[in-house]
Amino acid sequence: MKIPPHLCLPLLACGLSVAQQPSTPAPNKPDPIAQSISVTTTLEPLPLAESDRSVNLISPRDQPLVSNSVVDLLRQDSSLNLQARAANGVQADLSLRGTTFEQSLILLNGLRINDPETGHLNLDIPVPLDAVTRIDILHGSGSTFYGSDAIGGAVNLLTQAPPPGLTVIGSAGGGSYSSIEQHLRASYTQGPIATQLTGSRDTSDGFIPDRNYSSNALASETWLTLKPGTTDILLAASDRPYGANLFYGPYDSWERTKGWFASIQQQLGQKTAASYGYRRHTDLFVLFADQPQIYENNHITTSYEAALRRADTLSPNITLSYGLEADGDSIHSNSLGQHARNQGAGYANLSLRALGRFSLSLGARDEVLSSNGNVFSPSIAAAYTLTHTTRLRASAGHGFRLPTYVDLYYSDPTTIGNPNLKPESSWSYEAGLDWTPSNGRLTLTATGFRLQQKDTIDYSKLALATPALTFAEPYQAVNIQNLNITGAETTLRLRLTTTQQLQFSYTAAHAASPPANLISEYAYNYAAQNAIFAWNGQLPGNIGRQINAHTQVNIVQRTQHTAYPLWDVALSRNTGRLRPYLRLLNLSNTGYQEIPQVPLQGRTIIAGTEFNWSRR
Repeated sequence: MKIPPHLCLPLLACGLSVAQQPSTPAPNKPDPIAQSISVTTTLEPLPLAESDRSVNLISPRDQPLVSNSVVDLLRQDSSLNLQARAANGVQADLSLRGTTFEQSLILLNGLRINDPETGHLNLDIPVPLDAVTRIDILHGSGSTFYGSDAIGGAVNLLTQAPPPGLTVIGSAGGGSYSSIEQHLRASYTQGPIATQLTGSRDTSDGFIPDRNYSSNALASETWLTLKPGTTDILLAASDRPYGANLFYGPYDSWERTKGWFASIQQQLGQKTAASYGYRRHTDLFVLFADQPQIYENNHITTSYEAALRRADTLSPNITLSYGLEADGDSIHSNSLGQHARNQGAGYANLSLRALGRFSLSLGARDEVLSSNGNVFSPSIAAAYTLTHTTRLRASAGHGFRLPTYVDLYYSDPTTIGNPNLKPESSWSYEAGLDWTPSNGRLTLTATGFRLQQKDTIDYSKLALATPALTFAEPYQAVNIQNLNITGAETTLRLRLTTTQQLQFSYTAAHAASPPANLISEYAYNYAAQNAIFAWNGQLPGNIGRQINAHTQVNIVQRTQHTAYPLWDVALSRNTGRLRPYLRLLNLSNTGYQEIPQVPLQGRTIIAGTEFNWSRR
């Protein structure tokens, strides 16, 4: 972003996702989640199957053509608060469990892709959705494993090598508001070499003037499996110009972001992996599209991350994971100036599994900052198998976030940065249970959580004597104290038949009231309640078995706003070379805003066809 926006009922609930909660596997049966983790070259600081934490997994390939972007796919998790300014993930914000959008970490194959300029650009993801095979969502503090920004949690986008042979999958469609979408995935695997090319282009004239967009992404990934292990090379680029009417006020604004990402990951045997990632991002913002000379912001940010990670099995039930990481970022901006910073960290995690009915995980990370000082982030997680159907778990961990460059240095008539900001810090606590009756058709997970924060960064101002003076006063970045959030999340999944699944999920969060006379811009604008109902499966009958169907209803209630529903339906053929599809979005034609003063489009119909060809 460029100018931070001046933004100027326990519903029993509901949701789908191919999201899954890790649970204790049945005796003598392999853990499917542990198996799925082994397909990537990423060596995680803590395998999700051992985390004893609240974790969701979403598999895009298991629900093809349901969503058109990573952002829309993430709406299947009720603990995620997605705040978009336009369709198809154009400048969307993400937060978990009532936190702010800058307190969630986005990763690509375990490497950070958060933007150091502003958290508004964290979901400007460089790879197309077609390149992503799994999305891991960690609820609650993840700073012990991933460092800065993971106060509310972390979202890790994962890719993996394609199956043997040649595969070409392309799709084209269009619909409301002159929308056009074009996607391609082509892969080839032969012996030790695998390569994949993915691309996407989504455009629209917009549902109101100056809300057109063009979202483009291209990625190439190659895997070479030789001694001492697999080498994974990923190159990606994105280009997203869009009209920004109402994004930062009632102006015919225009913005264009470009991203470049490159990474290499090298397995060094079965226990060790080295990785390096580089990201460059540009952000051009023009306040008046037809008079750019009046006000223009041009930001260029670069960032890198290097990591050496290892996991040693000390005994069949004990694993020690540890590693060293270094990362840094810089900005060159006509309004923020030139700045740079670096961090280095070491972490270790001891995982003890199947100690009778108990499992335990102990972790710690020490982050050394170039601005002097360090941040120590410990964590602990434990689980107890109460019965063969019930498992109890609890965890606690420390989180932190470094200020973005906008937080520190931005200045305009409505917003003032603060170079004296302190890093945010927090303690996250949670306790929950996983219940799976012996027939295996029903699973229930429930978690209560508490987040206690210190030095939370927010843009705020004090209410003055008159409304005119109040709104004339600029927002200023400040550290606020005692912003504590309490909440709960639950998910119920029911397998109706072998091909049909029903899911209900619900998350509620409540933050302590803001200090008297304080007008907050971000910290107190969150989803207080989010309920999801979803059904996913094949239609009945011989013809119906060739149709994948998905319907989802989200009911969202944001703080100080009325709850609103969003109903989506997706249908697609699942066999044959040509696979027609239909997506009906916001069928209820709800008028709503995820960010104050930024309306989103109403009922949208998209139809198209996928071409699917493979040769083994």
